[in-house]
Amino acid sequence: MNDQYYMKLALDEAEKAKEIGEVPIGAVIVLNNTVISSAHNLREREQRSIAHAEILAIDKACNEIGSWRLENATLYVTLEPCPMCAGAIVLSRIGRVVYGASDPKGGCAGTLMNLLQEERFNHQVDLTKGIEEQACSELLSSFFRDLRKRKKHK
Repeated sequence: MNDQYYMKLALDEAEKAKEIGEVPIGAVIVLNNTVISSAHNLREREQRSIAHAEILAIDKACNEIGSWRLENATLYVTLEPCPMCAGAIVLSRIGRVVYGASDPKGGCAGTLMNLLQEERFNHQVDLTKGIEEQACSELLSSFFRDLRKRKKHK
């Protein structure tokens, strides 16, 4: 298994979000070459500001392994983590993050700032970006393009 394989699983999760009208972001957490959790955005459906794919996947992973420490895990996510998710990643001690598309409006894994590798924190995260970037970007772009069209025709 490689980064592309797991990112495609995260893209599958993002598609699930799109199907229910959520912003299509998906996340998968892998530990010892095994997927231990996966999730997609549920913020609109649940009307909870913290129902981001990463937060939901982290919560499931912690429940799965019975620990809040995800030190050797890798998080695959289709969009660069926001400040909230970046904080949760650091606090859960995830070892590595792989993301697809950069987020120029809220990305905190290198675009606006890099909370994942901030040396003042007691944990830093290995980071790989741009995996399946075009597919991740197109999924988001097409979702928002369609959303704008629907709003225009109301």
